[in-house]
Amino acid sequence: MTENDKLDLILTEINGIKAEIGGMKTEIGGMKAEIGGMKTEIGGMKAEIGGMKTEIGGMKAEIGGMKTEIGGIKAEIGGIKEDIQQVKQRTAEIGMHIENHTDKNILLIAENFIELTNKLNQAIPAADKNLAYQVKVDYVFEKVKVLEKDMAELKSRTA
Repeated sequence: MTENDKLDLILTEINGIKAEIGGMKTEIGGMKAEIGGMKTEIGGMKAEIGGMKTEIGGMKAEIGGMKTEIGGIKAEIGGIKEDIQQVKQRTAEIGMHIENHTDKNILLIAENFIELTNKLNQAIPAADKNLAYQVKVDYVFEKVKVLEKDMAELKSRTA
């Protein structure tokens, strides 16, 4: 092999290496473009994540406000429960008072009224009849009121 042949062989090898390097440069350029796109996408993701963080912070603040409101509502409900308990206790006290005192007093008044009515009937026999007539008159008045009401309803239906 001559020197020219050797130089031609080396030149051919160098040209092959140059072609491979050119291909590598093209691939590296493509990779750079892809990396640039990825950087852009990552920048967009960072912006979105920043927005999400802001929204989450707002939600946390709202939840904190809700917790405060719920605490206030619980306190109000506790006060209402206490008020209801006091009303129940007072109602029970009133019921006991009515049972122990008022019922007893009404019974005494009724017993004394019967005795007084009997004594009045013995003293004035006509008063007994007047009381009976008064009861009958009261009954008749009640019946007349009911009939008047019924007549008014009939008139309104026919009109």
